[in-house]
Amino acid sequence: MAAKVRIGFVGAGFMGQLAHIRSYALLHQECELVALAEPRQRTAELVAGRYGIGRVYRDGIVAAQPYRHHASLLPELYPHVPHLFTEKPLALAAETGDRLAQLAREAGCVHMLGYQRRSDPATREAKRTVDAWKASGELGALRYLRICYSDGDWTGNARAALIDVGEQPPPVPAEAEPPEFADDDEALWALAEGVDKLVHPLNLLRHFLAERYRVVFVHVSGRLLVFESESGIPATIEVTPYRLSVEFDEEILVAFERGYVRLRPAPSLAVNRSGTLELHRDPGGDATPERIFPELPWIDPQRAQAADFLRVCRGEAAPPTDAAEAAEDLHLVAEIVRARVEHAGGREALRSERDEATRAWEERLRAMDYARTGSGSSTALRATSDSPVAGSKK
Repeated sequence: MAAKVRIGFVGAGFMGQLAHIRSYALLHQECELVALAEPRQRTAELVAGRYGIGRVYRDGIVAAQPYRHHASLLPELYPHVPHLFTEKPLALAAETGDRLAQLAREAGCVHMLGYQRRSDPATREAKRTVDAWKASGELGALRYLRICYSDGDWTGNARAALIDVGEQPPPVPAEAEPPEFADDDEALWALAEGVDKLVHPLNLLRHFLAERYRVVFVHVSGRLLVFESESGIPATIEVTPYRLSVEFDEEILVAFERGYVRLRPAPSLAVNRSGTLELHRDPGGDATPERIFPELPWIDPQRAQAADFLRVCRGEAAPPTDAAEAAEDLHLVAEIVRARVEHAGGREALRSERDEATRAWEERLRAMDYARTGSGSSTALRATSDSPVAGSKK
């Protein structure tokens, strides 16, 4: 049996605990949790105690930090570790993302980003099916892709397992605001929202198309985005067409001439469950149309993502998304924000969207707190949760 991969962690905050340390602990037959760097002493002691983390050398590092810390933290890590995992996005500014990707490449560090939807067993099966249909041509050509991206409860009510003793982390130098947007509050807010949330569907579009694409149209509201791939395939992203408080509802439709793949990913912090998948085939002629709902393994996206990173550390696979591809997502977000600002009425639409996002966040905090405590007070949650303006959940 191959030697276990030794994993160290930088940060034991919300995502560090609930998404990553928990997931690697479940894969104890493949890896050892050997080191934790966390400046909050009591938090570090409790988390290390829960998971039996020691302090020895490591093969890979999971640095679950707020993305605005990446610009100052990652250049220090790249030269000293062969494999690195961080949450998405790579950075706030596309130029910063490009610089980080170059530094990782020069240091020989394989940097994997946390686009966990790619690791979801449902996404894997959807991608395998799409590629097989494209290769065989049995259901005609790939015609269209659509993603409906809602802003629901991506945590799946996972907060109850969080160790939080009220310690505040020390200040860390944050990435500077990109000069292009620094003096524009509405555009800067839209950029932060976009790199934190919109990068997920943008990344999935590229994943299923298996080629690059360009922005064709951006509605002033930001609700509808239209793209065209290098080979001419149209695609759309519908951004939060409706609000959700305690649900999570996201859909990816990959349409062929005579069939489709419909994927519904699991919430980011779902436990022991994947997304769901629907396959429709209508070959025509005398063939009977069929609709299939595959039974998928009881593996959640974060655990599957952790297993992917272990394969990367062992040299068995490339990262599903590396730093260079993550930087491409940042360029697309910046292009979309520019288009929205340039629209007539664009700034008014951004101000209205920002106000709505703040109201939706407060509503969700109340719903999350009710699920956690049975009461409607969200005071404790508000003290430890980031606002939608901050754009960070780590």
